[in-house]
Amino acid sequence: MALEDNSGGSNYATMRFKPESEHGANNGLKIARDRLEKVKQEFPWISYGDLWTLAGVCAVQEAQGPKVPWRPGRIDGYDHHCTPDGRLPDGSKAQDHLRDIFYRMGFNDQEIVALSGAHAMGRCHTDRSGFDGPWTFSPTTFTNDYFKLLFDEKWSWRKWNGPAQFTDSKTKSLMMLPSDMSLTKDKEFKKHAKAYANDADLFFKEYVVSLPHSSPSSKR
Repeated sequence: MALEDNSGGSNYATMRFKPESEHGANNGLKIARDRLEKVKQEFPWISYGDLWTLAGVCAVQEAQGPKVPWRPGRIDGYDHHCTPDGRLPDGSKAQDHLRDIFYRMGFNDQEIVALSGAHAMGRCHTDRSGFDGPWTFSPTTFTNDYFKLLFDEKWSWRKWNGPAQFTDSKTKSLMMLPSDMSLTKDKEFKKHAKAYANDADLFFKEYVVSLPHSSPSSKR
């Protein structure tokens, strides 16, 4: 299946099937899928695509993030609908790669930066992505701290046996990926990242607008 055939997205929820479930960028998501499977068993009438996207927008809201409009209507597909590997961002690469990935899905530079702000939540695990550490000091709260830390902290290459990543020079407890640091180096990306660092309300507003989860015909 070609990389630019407009297939994919949350419709069909094909991450349930191999080989898509084993794509490198999906590593670790089985934990979330298994957790949501309990909900699916209790409410079998909801499609996996609707369940997963609804869980995502609820998680953002419960983490003190913005309220994301959401509509049902996704349908469950089959294994032959699985999309090819290589469609999701690689954290080890920089701005050209991000544009290649997101432009194909119809996103622009501002939307790429806004969606990157979701790194305010969670952390990387060596047994999943290979990378290690949280992006912010409050990884269970949705804030604009990711952008603020990108510019306020001094970042240096981490000296360790894992893949190339950055660590904050002050506490050495945070991390940034090469793809994250590209937001501070690329002129167009930096413009939006700076704006979000200075204005949390603007980030929340443009994050919601950039999200593909609000309708069944999601970008991907």
